[in-house]
Amino acid sequence: MSARDKASETTRGKWGDLQARILSALVMLAVGLFGLWRGGEIFHVLVSFVCAGMIWELTRMMPSNRPSWPLQMGLLVILAFISLLFVPAAFFMPIVLAPALVGASGLSKDRIRFIAYAVGLLLACFGLIALREFRGLEWVLWLIFVVVATDVAGYFAGKVIGGPKFWPSLSPKKTWAGTSAGWVAAFVVGLAFGNLWLGLASMAVSFASQLGDISESAIKRRAGVKDSSNLIPGHGGLLDRFDGLMAAALMVLILMSSFGASSEFFGMAAQ
Repeated sequence: MSARDKASETTRGKWGDLQARILSALVMLAVGLFGLWRGGEIFHVLVSFVCAGMIWELTRMMPSNRPSWPLQMGLLVILAFISLLFVPAAFFMPIVLAPALVGASGLSKDRIRFIAYAVGLLLACFGLIALREFRGLEWVLWLIFVVVATDVAGYFAGKVIGGPKFWPSLSPKKTWAGTSAGWVAAFVVGLAFGNLWLGLASMAVSFASQLGDISESAIKRRAGVKDSSNLIPGHGGLLDRFDGLMAAALMVLILMSSFGASSEFFGMAAQ
């Protein structure tokens, strides 16, 4: 094989999945925007299936002697979240958290680690549904913009500035420069959507999204896998794409539970 042929093959290997990445990204964007715009039961069902997919991926990365256990857990999550449409609010939390406990029972080890991560995912998805249902489209857009701004600013600052690593044992590529740039970008997004207090809240949400990315990397490293799954052509798994968003949504749920969505800490509610 000539040098030119080798170079061509290398280029195809590097960009061979570009078409799949673009197509899958467009599909995700279209489905996500439609569900977000419609809200209500459509958004609820969409998040339910995404949550089920992430719990399926998480269970696959955990040690279990039951080959069908990940699929059973995914189906259980769908059943649990869909049932929220038909039961009184008093039953929400037990139903949302039940899959984490049930899932741990089918593992041979790492049960506490699974419960902790699964509880975070389940609460994050519940919080995302509640945010859209009770606070409206603008709040979810704020959350998404914070996560995207954190990722984009962190990526470019890390590449351009470089410097000391943030947490090299878990995330070798993340730098303090990129991490800090993500906080600044999130603060600007908060100011654009609300006030100073929302800017500060956005920084906390930004940090949570970064920790979500790091914690998912730790899970994959422990499992010895590169991607959480191959559900999304060219992108890996759902956890690979939405780990930061899930952690950010969980932080929003915690902040709202602590300070109240109508408080001064969340400037949009006062507008």
